Amino acid sequence: MAGRLLGRGMLAGCAAAALAFLFARIFGEPQVALAIAFEASRHAAEAAHHAAEPELVSRTVQATYGLLTAVVLYGTGFGGLFALVFAYAYGRLNLWSPRALALLLAGAGFLTVVLVPDLKYPPNPPAVGVHATLAFRTATYFAMIGLSISVAAIATLIGQKITQTRGAWTGTLCGAGLFIALIALVQLGLPDVNEVPDGFPAVVLWRFREASIGMQLVLWGTMGLLFGALATPVLADRTAPSRR
Repeated sequence: MAGRLLGRGMLAGCAAAALAFLFARIFGEPQVALAIAFEASRHAAEAAHHAAEPELVSRTVQATYGLLTAVVLYGTGFGGLFALVFAYAYGRLNLWSPRALALLLAGAGFLTVVLVPDLKYPPNPPAVGVHATLAFRTATYFAMIGLSISVAAIATLIGQKITQTRGAWTGTLCGAGLFIALIALVQLGLPDVNEVPDGFPAVVLWRFREASIGMQLVLWGTMGLLFGALATPVLADRTAPSRR
């Protein structure tokens, strides 16, 4: 069954990535173009005294085939991981139907992998950030993702323990409160990054970050909906009567 779910998860992730690509093209790419224009204007004087470096990948390719390839690979990979997590959780959360569980896991994935890390280290368009700190910023961002997932796992386990003795409502509230408290401590402990250049348009930065979060929301939401629909027939063949 896990193999069948894995294939459906990758298919759902690929389809979700196609919708996320359309969202990014409509809402994200205009902000990227504005950021590139700002960066070009800053370096215009310097470029006049140096020969222009050859462009390895054209802007057209970056905004079309390159973006589509990256998003599809991202969506397909996370779709496969999503299916494996679903297969593990389905037999342990008997109160949830396949569609409801898929949406719950998609929401949890968006929260822990995207929203919480982005609140500490939000995505930036071109011209924002110093090249010398790229490795540092990458390391701290992935550390935030790992810590977010770890905190979510700890809060879930403790919430389940409390549920067994105090009930589902108390367990859920305690788990959520613990997650918020631990994430707040983690984000306070990690270093801040503030590398927005002087004069960069605040509207462009804000709209780029909105588009980035929106693209991820489309991806995870669509993946949860599609995977729930695709997984239901597989699980219906395995159990009788089917839980829908």
